[in-house]
Amino acid sequence: MIQFLLNQELRSEHALDPNLTVLNYLRDHVGKPGTKEGCASGDCGACTVVVGELQTDDTGREHIRYRSLNSCLTFVSSLHGKQLISVEDLKHKGELHSVQKAMVECHGSQCGFCTPGFVMSLFALQKNSDAPDHHKAHEALAGNLCRCTGYRPILEAAEQSCCGKQPDQFDAREAETIARLKAIAPTDIGELNSGDKRCLVPLTVADLADLYDAYPQARLLAGGTDLALEVTQFHRTLPVMIYVGNVAEMKKIERFDDRLEIGAATALSDCYDALKAEYPDFGELLQRFASLQIRNQGTLGGNIGNASPIGDSPPLLIALGAQIVLCKGETRRTMALEDYFIDYRVTARQESEFIEKIILPRASAEQLFRAYKVSKRLDDDISAVCAAFNIRLENGVIADARVAFGGMAAIPKRANACETVLLNSPFNNATLERACAALAEDFTPLSDFRASKEYRLLGAQNLLRKYFIELQTPHIETRVTAYV
Repeated sequence: MIQFLLNQELRSEHALDPNLTVLNYLRDHVGKPGTKEGCASGDCGACTVVVGELQTDDTGREHIRYRSLNSCLTFVSSLHGKQLISVEDLKHKGELHSVQKAMVECHGSQCGFCTPGFVMSLFALQKNSDAPDHHKAHEALAGNLCRCTGYRPILEAAEQSCCGKQPDQFDAREAETIARLKAIAPTDIGELNSGDKRCLVPLTVADLADLYDAYPQARLLAGGTDLALEVTQFHRTLPVMIYVGNVAEMKKIERFDDRLEIGAATALSDCYDALKAEYPDFGELLQRFASLQIRNQGTLGGNIGNASPIGDSPPLLIALGAQIVLCKGETRRTMALEDYFIDYRVTARQESEFIEKIILPRASAEQLFRAYKVSKRLDDDISAVCAAFNIRLENGVIADARVAFGGMAAIPKRANACETVLLNSPFNNATLERACAALAEDFTPLSDFRASKEYRLLGAQNLLRKYFIELQTPHIETRVTAYV
């Protein structure tokens, strides 16, 4: 059985189909059709809902953290122990919520189809910001698309509803909601079981290892932003899933003198501060990783584990020399991330083995790390090419070089020939051009709807040139950049 709050209503579910999304649960099971399906792939934001989770801050104060999510990509099993809020829950005692009023008063809606999703993103923004600036408003709304209104009045609604906000019914009930969430906090393995399908929800790494050993055919569910597409887009059935999002040990970020250790189930939005503090380019790239709704769900381990050749984080992690810890039963092994990827969607992971955490070194002053993403849109788009460069100079000579790309091969990989040219060579234009030529030895990219093979190769070479220029003239540095 799993338990969660539907606004303030306790829901206890056991026999639901584990393949059921939160979107369809709201519309078909509890009669809340305000949440709309637009794309069923996490691109349009029409299905946005907000999930509240009990959090404890550094001072020990308990509070509820509200996150916007794409309900079309969220399986109901991931709600275990949380609070689900949909657009119907905002109206209180016959009065619209302040974010709904702002959308009306700023003329932020025309046909209205996308409006509930915008409202829920604004609600989450309001809850998480006292006075959001232009950047935060854009970030919160980048995952919501509108075909008819235009975004200016919606951004005005964001400003009106978030600046000078007043307490609402959720603030008034916070203590009560915290008490209710504590009362339903999971204490044992949860389960949804419809007879022919099941999803198990462990709470510890040990339980996860035991369950995965017992069900090696199970699909591991973290954020679900990739896995859920098999159900919503390809109409496949997932007979057995194991949801890892309630394993607290795999959601920790630990800082040591020489390294960061990030649990594989840590949401990308939770990785942002730690990675930005060490590597500003990594933080900036995460801001362009899909939408905020996706970053609130998707995990760092999932972005590695799905072995996509266009995942944004693996090239950066490879260039930084990251390692992963793989767990199987009581056995753990550590390997360099670059060795994890073998071929297209093929990895070194053994049966019943899972990624427990990611280890990356702390930044040093000698490292010259930069990352770049080429995509057709600045926000909410998949990379055509993702590049990461990490060199160390000694007296004008390149003493160490790690160059990695995504989108250039069947796997994210290092550019070995390019690195060989760079290593022990002077940091000058002659070395740069030889290294650019060597990229043609490292990669024979494919053409697809994102980019031609010629564009990819030239783009990769130009990103290396851009890296050299920025290091030589840091005042023109543009950081993570899109080439449209």
